[in-house]
Amino acid sequence: MTPAAPAGEPAGTDRGRLGRVLVVVPTYDEAENITPIVRRVRAAVPDADVLVVDDASPDGTGEVAERLAAADPHVHVLHRTGKEGLGAAYRAGFAWGSERGYGVLVEMDADGSHQPEELPRLLEALRGADVVLGSRWVPGGRIENWPRSRVLLSRGGNTYTRLALGIDLRDATGGYRAYRSEVLDELDLASVASQGYCFQVDLAWRALERGRRVVEVPITFVERERGASKMSRAIVAEALWRVTAWGLAARGARLRGLLAPRTARDAPAGGVRGATRGRS
Repeated sequence: MTPAAPAGEPAGTDRGRLGRVLVVVPTYDEAENITPIVRRVRAAVPDADVLVVDDASPDGTGEVAERLAAADPHVHVLHRTGKEGLGAAYRAGFAWGSERGYGVLVEMDADGSHQPEELPRLLEALRGADVVLGSRWVPGGRIENWPRSRVLLSRGGNTYTRLALGIDLRDATGGYRAYRSEVLDELDLASVASQGYCFQVDLAWRALERGRRVVEVPITFVERERGASKMSRAIVAEALWRVTAWGLAARGARLRGLLAPRTARDAPAGGVRGATRGRS
């Protein structure tokens, strides 16, 4: 494919400046995990703030987070009234951060699968991009302690997403990522109904649709040691039918000449791989 020109930059934006960083960590029954993950984030990026978005966890995660916040002014807690899903939690966290003027909003799981020590690499890549995805499936990316069935499910889901939507992202379903706040402001988050890991596909897809530069950097994903996974058949089913519907709609639009094909940018040195929507 022909390399694409860089996506358009917002007027007046200094690409090297990121502004204040907020790491948004949704939780539901993560009382065993939230303390070590918050402490690791604070050690890895001392200037960053952390927002724990708790969906009224029965195990007391919210109370643990409040104690962390009382001891550290860089830690904040957003309590929600019930379990409404990953997408709703992130929308609430992003809105909280946008209202307070953060320049970068980061998604990170609470269970230790995303390594906070890799966050500086994602933030550095964001200096030349609009969205950075921590990717398990680009060269240098790794998975630890997953059964073969989970590996096949993730690889298969990402391959299907790539083919159905015509995007050149290897890990569109991954949940470790960083956004420039102005990009999220463009994505009409109020209209995003997706939950589970489909939420991740939805936001990456919307960013590409708007000509934003999305890059992938390799990460090591480590399966949780404590607590129960939130993955379910319903989450997989939602992703399958939504991606299929989006893909069919996009193909129809392209046939009518309303969308240009997407093209991939060759990976520059350092393992950062980028994709944009092509321009014609």
